[in-house]
Amino acid sequence: MPQPVLDIVALRSLTAIADCGGFHRAAHSLALSQSAVSQHVRRLEKTLGSRVVEREGRGTRFTPEGRLLVEQARRILAVHDEAVRVLLDTEGDTVTIGSTEHAADQFLPRLTAAVQEVRPGCRVRFRIDRSARLVEAVERGSVDVAVYVTEAAATEGTPVGGLPLTWHATPGWVPPPAPAPVPLVAIEDPCAIRRRAIATLAAQGVAATVVGDAGYLAGVLDVARTGVGVALLAAVGPAPDGLSPYDGLPSVTPIPMSALARPGADPETVAAAFEAVRDLLRPAG
Repeated sequence: MPQPVLDIVALRSLTAIADCGGFHRAAHSLALSQSAVSQHVRRLEKTLGSRVVEREGRGTRFTPEGRLLVEQARRILAVHDEAVRVLLDTEGDTVTIGSTEHAADQFLPRLTAAVQEVRPGCRVRFRIDRSARLVEAVERGSVDVAVYVTEAAATEGTPVGGLPLTWHATPGWVPPPAPAPVPLVAIEDPCAIRRRAIATLAAQGVAATVVGDAGYLAGVLDVARTGVGVALLAAVGPAPDGLSPYDGLPSVTPIPMSALARPGADPETVAAAFEAVRDLLRPAG
C-alpha cells in the first residue's frame, strides 16, 4: 500500500491558520481565497483520515491530531524551504524573515513591506519559531532578519521596543472567586510571556494556576476559547476571534523585543526592517 504524502501547499495553509488564528486571516496572509485554504485543510484530513481543524463559533479549534500535525508541519516546511534556498537559489533576490508567534500577523506584513520598499521585486520568505531557535537560524545564516522576545534568547540583539501584553478571555468570562487561583492558559515552558503572566500576578498577591498549555499560540487560543481560563497575549492588532481583552487582572508591562540580522546582511534592508518593528511597537501618543 503506497505511503500517504502530505501536500506542502496544504501544510503551509495549515500553519497559517495556526499563526493567524483562523481561516480568514490565514487566507489574507497567503493571498488566497478562504475556500482555497479550506480545501487545503480537507486535503490533509483526507490524507490522514481524521479531522484536524473544527469550527467553534466564530473561531476555529485544532483537534489533538491537528495540533500534532501543526508541530510536524513547521518542521517539514522549515526543512523544505531551506532545501529550496540552498539547492535551487534561482529565485533571484530573496529575504527570509523570522518572527515569534506573538503578533506575527502584525510583524510580518510590516517587515515585508519595509524590505520590498528598499528592494523592489524581492521575494520574502517567513519562518515562525521560538525566539531561541530564531536566533540560531540567524546565526547560521538561514534567516536574514528575525524579531523575537529578548529574554527568551541568549543573544540580546538590537532592542526595538516593548510588546504590549493584555489579558484575554472569552466575552463575559469571570474568574472563580478568591481564594481559588486564577486559571491561566499559556504556551508551554520555556516561554517568557508565560513567566511574565505568573510573575505579575504573584507580585500582586494573586494566586494563579496553569490549567491549559500548548506548544504554540494557536493551541493556546483554542484552549482559551473554551472559557476555562485567561491568557496573556500580545496587544497589537485586533483581538483573536472568540476572545476579548479582560481588565479584571493587574496590568502587565510590555515585554522587551529584539531584532537580529545575519552577518553580512544588506545594511539598508536591515535598517528598514528594524525601523518597521520599532514603528509597530512605538507607544501611541
